[in-house]
Amino acid sequence: MSAATTYLKDALINRRSVRKVGKSASITKEKIQEVIQTALHAPTSFNMQSGRIVVLMDGEHEKLWDIVKETLRSRVPAENFEATVERLAGFREGAGTILFFENQETIRTMQEKAPSYKDQFPFWSHQGSAMLQYAVWLTLSAEGIGASIQHYNPIIDEEVKNVWNISQDWSLVAQMPFGEAKEQAGEKAFLPSEDVVKFF
Repeated sequence: MSAATTYLKDALINRRSVRKVGKSASITKEKIQEVIQTALHAPTSFNMQSGRIVVLMDGEHEKLWDIVKETLRSRVPAENFEATVERLAGFREGAGTILFFENQETIRTMQEKAPSYKDQFPFWSHQGSAMLQYAVWLTLSAEGIGASIQHYNPIIDEEVKNVWNISQDWSLVAQMPFGEAKEQAGEKAFLPSEDVVKFF
């Protein structure tokens, strides 16, 4: 097995959800830009490249999690809110958050160019987003940066667009807080392989 294959296998196996992250001087804007540029090699159907990314760092990142907390305050039962705040603090204390969007204008354009596949483009868009998210996450993990995928959309969508002046055509799909890992991920359980994979 080649060194490159071993490295890839290690990256795949070691990528885990790290929900408590912290700041680190080594996690710079330049490093995150390099991670994202690498991840943009992830494939998309018809090469439509509908994914859009917004990176929030420092005070802007903290502002996002303050928005999430205040949005949830009126939605989470009072007896559960303290646990919610504690969970959100694990994200807020990180170095930044990557917001993943899908550009609906791109999807509409593709539907016009290939009308026989019109109904499929929204599904393919989300498949492309998932691959982009995974590519970013895998690359962050390979760089020793902890991350997790969160989904506080759609309840925060409008405020996020207003605060950061984001196009209404961009649909928020996921949030990825990242930073220095402040927890050890637990063991991951798997379904029996024979229930998931079939050979004929």
